[in-house]
Amino acid sequence: MSKTATKTAARPELTSTNEILVKGARIHNLKNVTVAFPRNKFIVVTGVSGSGKSSLTIDTLFAEGQRRYAESLSAYARQFMARMVKPDVDYIKGLCPAIAIEQKVITRTPRSTVGSMTEIYDYLRLLFARVGRTISPVSGREVKKDDVADVTAAVKQMPEGTRVVILVPFKQHAKREVREELNILMQKGFSRMYIRGAAGEKASLLRIEELLEQDDKALKQQLSKQTLPNTYVLIDRVAVKEFEEDDLHRLSDSIGTAFYEGEGEMFIEIDGDQLQHYSNKFELDDMQFEEPVPNLFSFNNPYGACPTCEGFSQVLGIDDDLVIPDRRLSVYEGAVAPWKGEKLGWWRDQFVKGAKAIDFPIHKPIADLTPSQYRLLWDGKGSVYGIHAFFKEVEQNLYKVQYRVLLSRYRGRTLCPDCHGYRLRKEALYVQVGGKNIGELCEWQVKDLLQWFDKLTLTEHENQIAKRILLEIHQRIQTLVSVGLGYLTLNRLANSLSGGESQRIQLTRSLGSNLTNSLYILDEPSIGLHSRDTERLIEVLKQLRDLGNTVVVVEHDEMMMREADYIIDMGPLASHLGGEVVAVGNYDQLVANPDSLTGKYLKGELSIDPPKNVRKWREKITVEGARQNNLKDISVSFPLNVLCVVCGVSGSGKTTLVKQILYPALKKMKGEIADKVGFHKAITGAVENISQIEMVDQNPIGKSSRSNPVTYIKAYDEIRDLYAKQPLAKMRGFLPKHFSFNVDGGRCDACKGEGEQIVEMQFLADVHLTCEVCGGKRFKEEVLEVQYKGKSIYDVLDMSVDDAIEFFKEDKALAKAIQPLQDVGLGYVKLGQSSDTLSGGEAQRVKLASFLGKGKSSGQILFIFDEPTTGLHFHDIKKLLASFQALIDQGHSLVVIEHNTDVIKSADWVIDLGPEAGDAGGNLVFEGVPKDLKKVKESYTGRFL
Repeated sequence: MSKTATKTAARPELTSTNEILVKGARIHNLKNVTVAFPRNKFIVVTGVSGSGKSSLTIDTLFAEGQRRYAESLSAYARQFMARMVKPDVDYIKGLCPAIAIEQKVITRTPRSTVGSMTEIYDYLRLLFARVGRTISPVSGREVKKDDVADVTAAVKQMPEGTRVVILVPFKQHAKREVREELNILMQKGFSRMYIRGAAGEKASLLRIEELLEQDDKALKQQLSKQTLPNTYVLIDRVAVKEFEEDDLHRLSDSIGTAFYEGEGEMFIEIDGDQLQHYSNKFELDDMQFEEPVPNLFSFNNPYGACPTCEGFSQVLGIDDDLVIPDRRLSVYEGAVAPWKGEKLGWWRDQFVKGAKAIDFPIHKPIADLTPSQYRLLWDGKGSVYGIHAFFKEVEQNLYKVQYRVLLSRYRGRTLCPDCHGYRLRKEALYVQVGGKNIGELCEWQVKDLLQWFDKLTLTEHENQIAKRILLEIHQRIQTLVSVGLGYLTLNRLANSLSGGESQRIQLTRSLGSNLTNSLYILDEPSIGLHSRDTERLIEVLKQLRDLGNTVVVVEHDEMMMREADYIIDMGPLASHLGGEVVAVGNYDQLVANPDSLTGKYLKGELSIDPPKNVRKWREKITVEGARQNNLKDISVSFPLNVLCVVCGVSGSGKTTLVKQILYPALKKMKGEIADKVGFHKAITGAVENISQIEMVDQNPIGKSSRSNPVTYIKAYDEIRDLYAKQPLAKMRGFLPKHFSFNVDGGRCDACKGEGEQIVEMQFLADVHLTCEVCGGKRFKEEVLEVQYKGKSIYDVLDMSVDDAIEFFKEDKALAKAIQPLQDVGLGYVKLGQSSDTLSGGEAQRVKLASFLGKGKSSGQILFIFDEPTTGLHFHDIKKLLASFQALIDQGHSLVVIEHNTDVIKSADWVIDLGPEAGDAGGNLVFEGVPKDLKKVKESYTGRFL
């Protein structure tokens, strides 16, 4: 640990009560680190990749906070939790409850949405259940339920002296005679029947006792089929006056009795003339409606979910994109795929002939049809049959095998026809707040939703009920907009979000809970953020701090460091050369510190210089008429053999253009399998010059715990060959396969080359124990006895890339095979490190290294990189750019989606999308060389360059 660090860590003004002190941390590469985190401050932990930032924050601070929380629970609760290992640290003083917000996309289920992840949807459900008005789809009137208080209030408002009669319809139940019904009424204590006369006639009162004394014939005459519909049981008679308390009690009792006797229905007759109906059933227009409760609006609950799609919003049906695969064609040119051939071509012919009569443009490309014209193509009109009629006939002929094959060709996931993608049963969509149902609100962009809630007007009574709910909704929506996610909709699937987006959504949830005196640890929250959105994010983090929390951010962003209250710089380099605290203090102290590599970059002593000359290009690939998601029919050219950067604010359409249109379309043109291609008119240009297309993203490099960097870049084969050539190996008859832990032979039989055995524990997390047979070394004893320069195969796998290059320097081919890993800044990674311990950014660079190692033999490749600077320090970005230049020198082409200004400056060609996110984005703001971008006023990227 450097002198500066020791001096600053022990500053006198920091007393133990207002700091979190970590003493002697030794996890991973940390070298007995002692460091203080001041409480209630915004702290940035920085340093080169692999210097120990995550080990200090997530693996030490957060792990200990979690462990302490788990230990405070009862023994019963603890048995269901994962066994929490105590981090290797002497002690941590002053630790408060810890919350870690990592970059992982936390959910893969198709049921989870932005609304449910941020809890906004839960509050919306509550809002609609409490103040929602159910509107009848028949008459458009509000469905209401009457109760005793409503009827009492109505009676009290009548003019004094009004005569009111409270009545209940006389019902004859099945299998009961009239006499039996009257007897039951007598037993219940009712004494009179009330028969209303026709218009203008006076009502007649009959005593039940007298009716029962009559014979059956006379009784039937008096209560004949004609009079029964007008026959009521008299409950009570009142004259309206200044009601005393006793009178009100009597009135309420009578009304309550009437509702009970009438099975939810009752009438009051006013002055022997007007009849008013009241019902405490939730119905109107002869329809029974569901009463709003929170579960009615939940698509994860069988009560609220649409019964057709079960709350998934999609069903298996006829897929538009399969029926009309090429939207550039018109109906006349054969856009409808199934309407081809001798027999089925009849459908196209009849549609073309009848098109004039229904005013349909048969020569217009499908892409340019208006929504009503498009519907006409599907629904047809009169004697002109559309696509739906065609498939109806196909379904009627499914007993023939050729029709079954035909139908299977055009089936796919389509929008649910019943709920139209809202996921809820239709009863839930009858409920409205401010004239909108819950499904419509979830389809809006969050920023539009914020404006709608600002303008929402409720009655005074509704305001009292919804005040707290609206506060919670408003706060969360405001935070989503503040962290730069205003372009998302609440029904956007959680599994379609990027790592950076899902991290900022978790941040919204944490902010919404308004915790205080907690420790928040964020792992690079600025990932995937444009510099403009980073400014907003910093404001949100400061709000979190101002609530009384300690906010620790692992970050490389210069803007974050400038705004931080305190910075801890780890280093000086990566892996075994790192793990120390190099400098602590505020921004100015960091810049002034001669030991800090970060400080040198911040003050400009070291810098990432753009190339002296911009490469000229001759060939390009052009995407014409891109219209997927928010793209506004743009045509964009991607030059070949250069570094082309696609930039723009978050949500401006970069991913849509590159990953949903360019990448899958080129793969399909090369005859490879690809995902669904986003909507565009055409791809033109020098496509034939590219031999293959590679997407280098941040997905893990291998699924099994045995995959590692050295096997991925194919350098392990060379190492195995080298060991098989050693004299002892030849004597024992070992082949290269004996030095692999993926096949039987040389690997330990007990742990199958895993190095550990997994003990399954009931109720507890599986326990990973080091293999007793090989001691975690993965190989049999006789294989480990084979050595090269005094090192066994296990020792080699345990070396870092930097050490291995030094160790194999005499074996030129082998050193050259490992070299690319060092070139991309992964010199600190161990050769045999399990791939599931690598971060997204590290996995991406291992993939990059594997291509660098192939050299020029692999033909011209178009590489697409998705934010490769994720998790990279200035020092590592310099190495990454050098690797990019090496790929271009090998004759390849690069398209990089990126926000980092250093990468944009170093590009040969820049494509800037925007100017804003969501609806206000999707335009081509600029394409050209970086220096010209600064002159474009509309470009946010230009301002930050």
